[in-house]
Amino acid sequence: MRSKFDEQLNLLNQEMLHMGTMIEESIQEAIEAFINQDIEKAHKIMDGDEEIDHEQKKIENICFNLLMQQQPVARDLRTISAAMKMVTDMERIGDHASDISEMTVMMSKTEYKVNIEDVKKMATETMLMLIRSIEAYVEKDNKKAECVMKHDDIVDNLFDAVKKEIIDFIRESPDNGEQAADLLMVAKYFERIGDHATNIAEWVQFALDDKKEKK
Repeated sequence: MRSKFDEQLNLLNQEMLHMGTMIEESIQEAIEAFINQDIEKAHKIMDGDEEIDHEQKKIENICFNLLMQQQPVARDLRTISAAMKMVTDMERIGDHASDISEMTVMMSKTEYKVNIEDVKKMATETMLMLIRSIEAYVEKDNKKAECVMKHDDIVDNLFDAVKKEIIDFIRESPDNGEQAADLLMVAKYFERIGDHATNIAEWVQFALDDKKEKK
């Protein structure tokens, strides 16, 4: 019985890795579409969001099956509980990739008038956080998870800088206010991705630490 349980745990790990790869690719492509105003790529990302949703449901079903097979020991229960929480954050990251792509399409009619360098920096930093949070799960690395959580301050500070720049831009160029507001929304999506990556890192720590509690 335990052998079958361990096989299912291994399957859970494989599917978690697969979903992690899916959202990493989705975010990376969303960044490229945003920077290059690539409408075709943006639409492709939006269309692909259903595949991420399907993978979330697949992982949740594996978790439910594990819980029903036998009474998991405490460590197993933390692993399964963490996975169920993590896929929710991963699915939301996929949603934000689609959201950013939707904004990219909306802004595609004109070239960017606002300086997007700090938004690009946010994209780079959030992508790094996402990759590290998935690595922390794969490698069962508490320290790497901790680094992701600390890195969130960098993204938050960049968002504050973007917000200030956009407010100043709107004051100086009110005719371009709509595009500026849309860019602020894109920056907000990247900030949220950083928050979700932080949540993933926290759940990694929860799964690994016998003494750690998380509500």
